[in-house]
Amino acid sequence: MKILLFELLSDIVKIKDILFVVKSQGVTSEIRSPLSIRQKEKWITMGENDGPAHMHVDSELINSAEFVQEEKPERTSFSVRFYDKDGQRVLAAYFTKMYDDSKTLIPERKKVYEQLNQKFSSKINF
Repeated sequence: MKILLFELLSDIVKIKDILFVVKSQGVTSEIRSPLSIRQKEKWITMGENDGPAHMHVDSELINSAEFVQEEKPERTSFSVRFYDKDGQRVLAAYFTKMYDDSKTLIPERKKVYEQLNQKFSSKINF
């Protein structure tokens, strides 16, 4: 099912205004889409090696993903979160610019999120 992981990430990197967040104990890295993507053996590379930012994802260590809509005081946050075998989040793809200047949800942006969610389902095991 690692092909499904590559397919999901491939669809996400093409979407404008996605913020990928890689979080570890002492460091947080943020990279914006759109990005190129390719896979060689177990490694999925997002972005260009020679570019200012890129990441390498070990497809063997990502066990699941979940579409998350999180209620915040003034808005709802939309993301796809990727987890390891212990259920720890290792990567998140946040859909940014979901609201206009008057804090109204942009229907077209929500539709992109919903279509992706429908294609892959809310919880995915790889």
